Amino acid sequence: MFGIPTQALFSQLLLGLINGSFYAMLSLGLAVIFGMLNIVNFAHGALYMMGAFVAWFLLNWFGVNYWGALVLAPLVVGALGVVIERTMLQRLAGLDHLYGLLLTFGLALIIQGGFQNVYGSSGQPYAIPPQLTGGQNLGFMFLPNYRAWVVVFSLTVCLATWFAIEKTSLGAKLRAATENPTLVRAFGINVPLMITLTYGFGVALAGLAGVLSAPINQVRPLMGADLIIVVFSVVVIGGMGSIMVSIVTGFALGICEGLTKVFYPEASNIVIFVIMAVVLLIKPAGLFGRAA
Repeated sequence: MFGIPTQALFSQLLLGLINGSFYAMLSLGLAVIFGMLNIVNFAHGALYMMGAFVAWFLLNWFGVNYWGALVLAPLVVGALGVVIERTMLQRLAGLDHLYGLLLTFGLALIIQGGFQNVYGSSGQPYAIPPQLTGGQNLGFMFLPNYRAWVVVFSLTVCLATWFAIEKTSLGAKLRAATENPTLVRAFGINVPLMITLTYGFGVALAGLAGVLSAPINQVRPLMGADLIIVVFSVVVIGGMGSIMVSIVTGFALGICEGLTKVFYPEASNIVIFVIMAVVLLIKPAGLFGRAA
């Protein structure tokens, strides 16, 4: 195709799917937090980085392997999110979105700066679990087992989150609590607790993405800072219309980025931002977003 070797094309498509997995999981967490709580969570990238570091701590300090970290690290990051929401964000309820953005942006700088002072800018290695080493020769390309696992697991988590929020009674209560908290309280539902747990769940998704990323990208204090601007661009392009929009847009833009590396490598680092600029010019609310 256009003189491009088939193996190179499919390799970049795989890379795009992997990047899309992280874009989808992080933008999904942002969509859950903003859609349910109206908080622009700029600390999302720092909490993604913390998920990777918690996995690294669990391995090197306590001997907990990758599979244990896959469960424990999101719980730790989610618990930190609960503390942040209870002690800081709850005080901004009812204020303009800008206050939440500034607070979470400051938190991101504090968290990233603290880790960078201790560990520097270099990456800490995190090994692929033995069960997922190696790969499969598909004839037209070599498929590493771990990267295939990341794509499948991320998609499963994203779809499970969409189902829980859109198709279950718990999700209906969450949506109702954000739209009309006074009425929901009248039914005996603890709205502040639901809001806190929703924020904790949103940042736990970021922590989970950090664990998945650790064996691929190493564990670095600025790994979240490198990614969060792209993830916010993904959210802007798709708009805040629904949970499914975040998932589809994340994977689609990851693939688009991968294809750009094949056909025009010089533009691969800016293609998402170019798409964002074009979308904002044509439809400021995003492709599937709802106008305010």
